[in-house]
Amino acid sequence: MEPDVRYTFIGATLVALVAAAIIALLWISQAGAREAYRKYQIVFVRQSLEGLQVGGDVNMRGIKVGQVVGYSLSPTRVNRVTVTIRVQRDTPISENTVAVVSRTLVTGIARIGLRTPMPPGRPLERAEGQDYPVIKEGTSTEEQITDALTRIAESGTEAIERVNALLDQPNRDALRDVLINLRDLSAGLNARLDRLDRTLATVNRAADSFGHASADVAASVDRIGHDVGPLARQAQTSIRDVSDSVKTLQTQIVALAQRLDAASQTASLDLHATARELRVTAEALDRTLNRYRDPRALIFGPNPAQLGPGETVK
Repeated sequence: MEPDVRYTFIGATLVALVAAAIIALLWISQAGAREAYRKYQIVFVRQSLEGLQVGGDVNMRGIKVGQVVGYSLSPTRVNRVTVTIRVQRDTPISENTVAVVSRTLVTGIARIGLRTPMPPGRPLERAEGQDYPVIKEGTSTEEQITDALTRIAESGTEAIERVNALLDQPNRDALRDVLINLRDLSAGLNARLDRLDRTLATVNRAADSFGHASADVAASVDRIGHDVGPLARQAQTSIRDVSDSVKTLQTQIVALAQRLDAASQTASLDLHATARELRVTAEALDRTLNRYRDPRALIFGPNPAQLGPGETVK
């Protein structure tokens, strides 16, 4: 009995040692994992998680920084999915970091991409009442394309409805009338354009005639210019001669005026002397006539009453 008890003790001890070693290894590995990674949660509401699996990649700027470790559906909101990820501890996740879902076109496998706009915010920390820090859901390229296509479809539908409303019977009748008026207007414009072409042809002919007339006028002006040149020179010569004659005449008139002035002065003196002599002569004649009236005085001489001033009887 004693050897069986010893072997049982030894086996139990070995099993305990192996179990302790396994537990120690697991504890060390989990501790190392806790030191090397951090867990975050992402709540997806708008984006589809088709193709996303546990163990899927978590990328930042195209570099794998972690993986998906689990997900859970909300019992009250069926569109709400909480995804738990594990990323490297040194991954810079900020308060403004967002998560988007992208897929490979060939395989359709989904992955989560973390995007941090500039400038980055403060490091993301766990809030009170949360198991892990929560990363906000972003807007993926596929979602943007879907939204754009949706808006385009809505705009196209609205445009079709407007076209249908525009093409109702009254508008079609009005459009037909407009087309008829345009046709009549085009016909009238064609007729007017024909008349305008004929008018332009007439104007062109008139312009050609005017051009020939202008050439003739220019030639006539040239001839007149050649003829007027000698005439102008003769006129200039005549004008110079007339100017010289006028100057000479002016000089002669000045001299004549001077002579007339001198002659008038001389004539005035002569007239005064002549008048004085005439007066003396008249007095002498008067006295002589008085003597002839009185024969006695002629024979015996004048009496004293007939004597002039300063005269005496001899």
